[in-house]
Amino acid sequence: MSINQLLILCADAVVLVSALGLLVLSLVLLVECTTAMFGIPSLASSHDGENRKVTVLVPAHNEEVIIHSTLVNLESELKKQHQVVVVADNCSDATAEIARAAGATVIERHAPNDRGKGYALDYGLRFLESDPPDVVVFVDADCRVHQGAIDLLTQQAIATGRPVQATYLMAKSSQPSPKESVSAFAFKVKNLVRPRGLAKLGLPCLLTGTGMAFPWSVIRSVDLASNDIVEDMKLGLDLSIAGHSPVFCPEANVTGILPQQAHAAKSQRTRWEHGHLKTLLTYVPMLLKASVYQKRFDLLISALDLCVPPLSLLVVIWLVLMAVSLLFGVLSAFWIPTTLLATAGLFLLVAILAAWAKFGRTDLPLLELLVIPFYVLWKIPLYLKFLVQPQSMWVRTERDNVNS
Repeated sequence: MSINQLLILCADAVVLVSALGLLVLSLVLLVECTTAMFGIPSLASSHDGENRKVTVLVPAHNEEVIIHSTLVNLESELKKQHQVVVVADNCSDATAEIARAAGATVIERHAPNDRGKGYALDYGLRFLESDPPDVVVFVDADCRVHQGAIDLLTQQAIATGRPVQATYLMAKSSQPSPKESVSAFAFKVKNLVRPRGLAKLGLPCLLTGTGMAFPWSVIRSVDLASNDIVEDMKLGLDLSIAGHSPVFCPEANVTGILPQQAHAAKSQRTRWEHGHLKTLLTYVPMLLKASVYQKRFDLLISALDLCVPPLSLLVVIWLVLMAVSLLFGVLSAFWIPTTLLATAGLFLLVAILAAWAKFGRTDLPLLELLVIPFYVLWKIPLYLKFLVQPQSMWVRTERDNVNS
């Protein structure tokens, strides 16, 4: 066998393995999106959270623009045995004063060298240790908690003894651009459709950043103090490996707001997606190793779920591999990778259309689906930047002005 033949054989093998990998990830996405179309039973009753002491912990870094409206919203959801604790973390504005005036318990943290939401949450939990609650609920300072969400999260945390993730979605502006609509839909697929599908199969989900409830013994079993840019995802995976896999509560709803300023939207997306990719590379081997040693199928599924990259990147990878496989098919008459990738493309298309038909039709009109290719193109520089300059430091997204 000549050197050229050996090189072609090796290249064919690489393309084949890549095609098989993408086929598996596309199948995972398809299963999640199609099973999400069916209802899931509730894991808690209305009695599970009665008379339980609950603390809502709100990390806040320079949130004077939004903190008052967030706390007013939370106040309507609290019972007499509930309390709100705001961690004013490295603030240089009036966040702490506004939060105290709104009736919250406020603790201030000043540690300029330790920046990040993880450090703020750890500081808040240490403050609670002297008189710990039964359940701690994490809510971001820029989110709106919908009616009944705190009760539902508390009930499910008590009933299961596990972390619980609410449905965390992004609200659009009153006159959204097509790109904003596509972004909100992609966020819904990640934070509602896929976790709902996993819940239907009785499998754990990832934590998505806000609207998270934890029994006290569970949340104190891991260390939160870090500057990880997707500390929520890291926390959920650490808890899963420790035997406390998160469960999804689709009826509890928490809403954030998509940034209206272009640079803020880009900053937020960069942090989320670079963080996801970094966590994927770090935690997939850990999950696979733990699944073997602990003999746990749920950790294997969590690894596969984590392997599915953001939808835009998944489409880009498919396009690149399809182009390469077609080239190799022409050069070497080896068409198996092309067939596998065509099947993967079909899986992707069916998954996206199923998610849109069930969950996205009201948010994303049919004609705006045509914007998706342009949305994917907009994201390509973000992914290329990950290859040369991945974001590693936590950066707070700039807030839009709101009316309190």
